[in-house]
Amino acid sequence: MKAKPVIPRELANRDIDEAIAYYLNEGSEPSAIGFINALQQAYLHISRHPATGSPRYGHELEIPGLRSWPLKRYSHLVFYVEREDHIDVWRVLHSQRDIPAWMHEPEKP
Repeated sequence: MKAKPVIPRELANRDIDEAIAYYLNEGSEPSAIGFINALQQAYLHISRHPATGSPRYGHELEIPGLRSWPLKRYSHLVFYVEREDHIDVWRVLHSQRDIPAWMHEPEKP
């Protein structure tokens, strides 16, 4: 299977920036770098194998095609939908958050 490009939405990019800022504010540059590496590995995986993500939240939220993939060694989930020509990343959220509420947060214009 050919890899599809992974395209994060604005909210996903904001989630990522907030996670990195958190690790840096905690004085843990290695954790911030590790988070970025784990995210890159997750993107690589879902670009090649999009159907392997869990459909759990897609079913719970009644969002057809929504899947999630966990970051290794980090408590974050990448939420995405496979499109014909790319992977549409909606959010990158900490798994302890109220996922249904955060998934319905409106995207800024």
